Amino acid sequence: MTLPASKRCFRALNPLHTLIYFVPEAEEEYTAAGLRPGRMGYFASRSAALGAVGPGPVAATFFNFKPALVARHLPRAWTLATPEQVLAARLRAVDRALTRLLGAEALADPAVAEAAELAGAAAAACTFEGRPLAAAHAELPVPEPAHLALWHAATVLREHRGDGHLAALMTAELDGLEALVTHTATGKGFKAEFARVSRDWSQEEWDAAVERLRARGLLDREGALTEAGTELRRGIERQTARLAAGPYERLGEKDLERLAELTAPLATAVLANGAIPSGPFA
Repeated sequence: MTLPASKRCFRALNPLHTLIYFVPEAEEEYTAAGLRPGRMGYFASRSAALGAVGPGPVAATFFNFKPALVARHLPRAWTLATPEQVLAARLRAVDRALTRLLGAEALADPAVAEAAELAGAAAAACTFEGRPLAAAHAELPVPEPAHLALWHAATVLREHRGDGHLAALMTAELDGLEALVTHTATGKGFKAEFARVSRDWSQEEWDAAVERLRARGLLDREGALTEAGTELRRGIERQTARLAAGPYERLGEKDLERLAELTAPLATAVLANGAIPSGPFA
């Protein structure tokens, strides 16, 4: 079955944004800016658009990380580098990574500029009520050259979708850890052990969340989704997609098709060149 153009656009744009969380250039640039190696760069760089915020707002908007993990890195990061310095380091990392993964010649192709214009139009069509991360990134200046503008638009659209996803999770009455447990139980995202360790939840905390979900009839004795749990997750994904559709729909079908056509080869190339490791994913 052919996917709608809006979903194909999301699937193509998402790897272009997500690579910043895995490429080695990111930590190199963050540490050069003054941050400590490790998780500090992730929390500081993704939240820097909000300003020098503390751990509370970041744990709330990132949702499934243990708040104590966030508090180990923020606000300390802002004593080492300003949000503006971190944002600049992030763009340098994206520039270097895309140049390495796709090549300077490919990035200079007019198709990239066309994709950036179309993705930028979609990002400009976003509405931001109840979407703090997307709103913060949308207020940042659109960078140059075109491949950075494309990455910026992909980031706004990704955070717009993510903010909507949190609304869907809260409607389903899942806390951050329960959302993570049910996500891994679908078998279509992070592996459970990677998710638990990377978000800093202990085995005891994870097991307690599993028991809460069993009590709600969402997980069975083996920790697999029950019929009710499967339907809950499907509902979450349907609501997330519905809340994310607006900017793509406002772009129009013809431009959506063109954006999908332009970005799919870029996503394929960055994935083929190892931008996002397969190990953490089921």
